[in-house]
Amino acid sequence: MVNQEPDPIDEIDALRAQEYDLLAALLGRAPKPDLLTALQGLDGDATPLGQAHAALGRAARDAESREIGRDYFALFVGVGRGLIMPYASYYLTGFLNERPLARVRQDFAELGLERDPSSSEPEDHAATLLEVMAALAAKRLPAEPGTDHRFFERHLKPWIGRFFTDVAAQAGTPFYRAVGQLGEVFTTVEAEAFAMEA
Repeated sequence: MVNQEPDPIDEIDALRAQEYDLLAALLGRAPKPDLLTALQGLDGDATPLGQAHAALGRAARDAESREIGRDYFALFVGVGRGLIMPYASYYLTGFLNERPLARVRQDFAELGLERDPSSSEPEDHAATLLEVMAALAAKRLPAEPGTDHRFFERHLKPWIGRFFTDVAAQAGTPFYRAVGQLGEVFTTVEAEAFAMEA
C-alpha cells in the first residue's frame, strides 16, 4: 500500500492559517504571558495588514498582562455578559442559539468536527469559527478544495467585520483595539481575495 502524503500547503495558505490561529487564540481567552512576549516581536510593512501587525506588536510591548485580562473579561465575558457577544447567532439575529448556530453545527458535522464536551461555548463563537478557518487553510482538515471559501462566506463574512469593528471601538486597552483592527483588516483582505477567486 502506498503511503499518500497530504498536498503541500501553499505559502499564502500557511500565512492565512497563522493569522486565523492568532486571532482565534486572542479571542478564545486572554493571552498568557508567553503569547504576549511572542507578539512583542511583531512588526510589519506599509500595507494595511503590515501596519495592523506593527500596531499589535507595539501594543503587546506596552501591555500589562493583568490589564489585558481585565479588558478581555469586560469585552467578552462580563458579569452577566460582556460588552460584545462573540457569536454569529447574536450578530445575525440579535439572539443566541439561533439558526446561524444550527448551520454551523450542520457544516461541522459534514467536516467531521464534534463539539468539545469540556467547552461551554456554542460552536458559533468567533474563536471557534476562526480555528476552523485556520484548519481549512492549513489543510489540517480533510476537505475538498474551496471549502474554506464556502465556510468563510457562510459563517464569517456576514458578521465578522462588524464584530472586529466593535472590538476595536469598545476595547479598554490599546492591545484589544489593535486586535480588533487586525481582525478587521485581515477579514477584509480575505473577503476581497475570495471575491477575486469567484
